[in-house]
Amino acid sequence: MLNYTIRRLMFTIPTLLFISFVIFLILDLAPNDPTGNLPMTIPPEVREKIRISLGLDAPMYVRYLLWCKQFFINEPLNLIGEWFNICIGACEDRLRVRSWATRSPVVDLIAERMPQTLWVVGMSYVVSIVIALPIGVISAYKQYSWFDQIGTFVSMIGFSIPTFFTGVMLIVIFSVWVPNDSIFWLPSIYDTTHKVTDWSSFWFQMRQMVMPVMVLALYNAAQLSRFMRASMLDNLSQDYVRTARAKGLKEKTVLLVHVLRNSMIPVVTVIALSVPQVFGGAIITEQIFRVNGLGQLLIIGIQGADIPLVQTLTFVFAVLIVLFNLVADILYGLLDPRIRYD
Repeated sequence: MLNYTIRRLMFTIPTLLFISFVIFLILDLAPNDPTGNLPMTIPPEVREKIRISLGLDAPMYVRYLLWCKQFFINEPLNLIGEWFNICIGACEDRLRVRSWATRSPVVDLIAERMPQTLWVVGMSYVVSIVIALPIGVISAYKQYSWFDQIGTFVSMIGFSIPTFFTGVMLIVIFSVWVPNDSIFWLPSIYDTTHKVTDWSSFWFQMRQMVMPVMVLALYNAAQLSRFMRASMLDNLSQDYVRTARAKGLKEKTVLLVHVLRNSMIPVVTVIALSVPQVFGGAIITEQIFRVNGLGQLLIIGIQGADIPLVQTLTFVFAVLIVLFNLVADILYGLLDPRIRYD
């Protein structure tokens, strides 16, 4: 397993370099201009000076190599310097990937928005997993029962209804119809500046997280529960299940030890490949509840033609996808001893 992991990591390096080049090429060829949002009264020569100050007068390959140096070398060195309070090389003259709109380092902008995304989107994914796996297991074990019928109906609704409709509906019910002094009232706008200092502030934080978390949890749980149910049904009809029951093993042991472990293999793939969405943020849901997360940051970068911001965010998402693909492959070997990569 260790040799396989090392080989995969070595193969990941050229893969990520190719992905970064494709992302840079697509954004560079896109018909956008960072000076397009400036007032029309600005003379053309001033616009050209702005483009030169952003480095757009250099060839594409030069700008790509400069970005690679800033992202793969300068940013890790700066991060190490901040963590251990040391200076490696010319710290003051080290160029970093900066946003064209705010002139702030892109990595710092991502670090500012990351907690909000993890609080809302990350928590919703944890809730969806906790809800979906038991529902999928019970629905498969009690196939065609009333529990299975209700679970199938709710899953179809959760997966079919878009999150923007569910979010608006919850806002109307719990923020408009319910009085403000009621315990069921929930804030419709997520206050990203809120800090938890005592019990009352913690309670407010939980209340403002309820609606965005449940909107995303319903959508994710609907998908995961169907995968879990289908995988469980496939394994319940296998010969090893009948053999285990014939040996006199308890039904609970057969279900939760043998069947569940083998059924988790395809579900792990879905979970692992969906984890990068947690860091990417839920763009639509964040817009509805005004959560200043990474999804909204990406929208701002696209609208403002902020290529360094969009490129860095997109590449970070690609890194997470490649990384969690590797995590899923490693978990296969842990769940099923028959799977060996060496």
